[in-house]
Amino acid sequence: MFIVSVTYTADLSQIDAHLPAHIEFLKKHFDAGNFLLSGRKQPRTGGIIIAAMHNEQELWSILRQDPFHLHGVAEYALTRFLPTMSREDVAFLREV
Repeated sequence: MFIVSVTYTADLSQIDAHLPAHIEFLKKHFDAGNFLLSGRKQPRTGGIIIAAMHNEQELWSILRQDPFHLHGVAEYALTRFLPTMSREDVAFLREV
């Protein structure tokens, strides 16, 4: 599993111009099972994606398809995360 930290590198007006396409990109990868959660950072300087993937190169290949990346308005940082403790209702996310 990975935590993807997205940081905007452009004005919010440029981010907002690409937001509908970015949302479609997210939906595609939620439907494919690649992403578990996503949302904006507060304050609005970027976002976070929790990716249910184990292959970093495959994840980078997907992230390069994000309209934010394609239009050069965001940067990405990955943190590999191995969840070992959780509430019972999300125990399926644990990697033991």
